[in-house]
Amino acid sequence: MTTLIEPEEHQALRKAVAAFAKSHHDTASIWQDAAELGYIGVNLPEAYGGGGGGITELSLVLEELGTAGNPLLMMIVSPAICGTVIARFGTEAQKREWLPALADGSRLMAFGITEPDAGSNSHRITTTARRDGADWLLTGRKVFVSGVDIADATLIVGRTEDARTGRLKPCLFIVPRDAPGFTRHRIDMELHSEEKQFELVLDDVRLPADALVGDEDAGLLQLFAGLNPERIMTAAFAIGMGRHALARAVEYARERTVWKVPIGAHQAVAHPLAQAHIELELARLMMQKAAHLYDAGDDVGAGEAANMAKYAAGEACVKAVDQAVHTLGGNGLTREFGLARLITAARVARIAPVSREMILNYVSHQTLGLPKSY
Repeated sequence: MTTLIEPEEHQALRKAVAAFAKSHHDTASIWQDAAELGYIGVNLPEAYGGGGGGITELSLVLEELGTAGNPLLMMIVSPAICGTVIARFGTEAQKREWLPALADGSRLMAFGITEPDAGSNSHRITTTARRDGADWLLTGRKVFVSGVDIADATLIVGRTEDARTGRLKPCLFIVPRDAPGFTRHRIDMELHSEEKQFELVLDDVRLPADALVGDEDAGLLQLFAGLNPERIMTAAFAIGMGRHALARAVEYARERTVWKVPIGAHQAVAHPLAQAHIELELARLMMQKAAHLYDAGDDVGAGEAANMAKYAAGEACVKAVDQAVHTLGGNGLTREFGLARLITAARVARIAPVSREMILNYVSHQTLGLPKSY
């Protein structure tokens, strides 16, 4: 790793986060401890209590936390998606209310976009907001929303009617967790995670005018301001998980001796681990490119790179975890080594927040200029 790719200050941050993460085994306290050190809000503006960095720094933090076995899923949601959207498009009052609290870890915000019948088609979102005097009334359903039970509010993607055309356009609303008509139901997941998944129901949830984030006519621009960081951070999450699994496998392969030499001396064991390392490193390079483009203000370039990074990281993570478990054999399925739970968790990076097939569609259409089938 050279300073051309990662400057000295980023290398120092990576080293500090790695040391911090390795010393923490209590997931209940790691969020607040990381926030107190400035890691959670490293991407948020200094004027509002953040570190003044960008998604480049935040993705680095998440990657190292994951590598140490302490990934924080809500980093993708609270500071990366919600914090970024509010910092870029929120009113001054919204920035003052939310950004310092998101940065210091005292408050969390969830993000709700996915709907039961919309899937990957954001144009089919049916959660709608209509005006009622000075207020908004928000109605709809969301699924697979992470951490709603621990979040103080949820940033909800809805749609409003354009007065000029009558067509629906996307808008973002901050919905407090205790708002009347806003209910949640936990989804029973096979996936083991500290952060739980929920279905949300919004039944004429009344919101004040200032619950709307940014300009109601900006729509997609504001939405993708949050979705590109989400993809970059998901890549960081996956790379960290893959590095963690690979490190456990390498350690085992160095020490485990069945015949006369450690099993890592055999190419049938060593080469797949080497391939996994190469693919994780390649995914990291694309993630770094995407983060740099986003932080430089190139939303279009970042969109392409963020999708590619998320795809590459998801594939690399799954392969690394599978090979790690295979290297350990039966031990790879025991609770002692902690790899079996990653078999399911690794698939999340292939599925969420957008499937690998939809990323291939994006690259086919946007990058290669091929026609759409839908």
